[in-house]
Amino acid sequence: MKRMLPSLLLHLLLVAAALLTMTPLLWMLSASFMPAGDANTLPPPFFPRRFTTEHYTELFTRLELARNFRNSVIISISATLIALFTNSLAGYAFAKLRFPGRERLFKLLLAGLVIPAQVGMLPLFLLLQQMGLVNTMIGAIVPGMASIFGIFMVRQYAASIPDELLDAARVDGASEFRIFRSIVVPVIRPILVTLGAFTFLTMWNDFMWPLIILSDDQKYTLPVALANLVGEHVQDTELMMAGSVLTILPVMLVFILLQRSYIRGIMAGSVKG
Repeated sequence: MKRMLPSLLLHLLLVAAALLTMTPLLWMLSASFMPAGDANTLPPPFFPRRFTTEHYTELFTRLELARNFRNSVIISISATLIALFTNSLAGYAFAKLRFPGRERLFKLLLAGLVIPAQVGMLPLFLLLQQMGLVNTMIGAIVPGMASIFGIFMVRQYAASIPDELLDAARVDGASEFRIFRSIVVPVIRPILVTLGAFTFLTMWNDFMWPLIILSDDQKYTLPVALANLVGEHVQDTELMMAGSVLTILPVMLVFILLQRSYIRGIMAGSVKG
């Protein structure tokens, strides 16, 4: 019994911490179904006295939030697919392909990790402006197409692939792309799932870059559209909670569905790296 007591106390502490963390999210979900004005009463009720979906209906009809939801889906999925392709190729090249200056180039690339993302927004914006990509969906996707962190993750994982396996495939006449597609991708799949989930969550939740690059409210992503609604509907707490639920629900579903692969990829990458 004495041996079980520390473990029991630890589990109780973890449960209490989880409840404290989940309470605001559960209240947000509950408030989104409350009639207008109920969430502002004191003390605020935890459960709706009358269940209603009028706020969700208003978001998708009068406020046309479905358009912004679609924009977020397009930008997040497109950036994720492109990032998986570019980061996996670059990570594999840095890990297994021999070319002059590989290590120096990789170290120079890693040095970019210390530069805040906000610093690079101005030159990136000016570059896209010259290319005519400001206020376009492509311009909103560009920052997520490749990342130093993604290349680093794939490179560390791909470094564990035996060189003998790749050399044997080359001797058999396989091209580098065939080797990458048939041998490398199946091996690094766990880290690709992790990278895909990470990229999707980052792009979906991104607020700053879409706010900078997009000027047409028809092209706004969901976080930007909701931020604009706050000024107009600042007193509509229930409406804002409904919009917040719509914002976090997709990323929560993605994480729950990919949770095992996500954690497995991180743990395996830390061991292999």
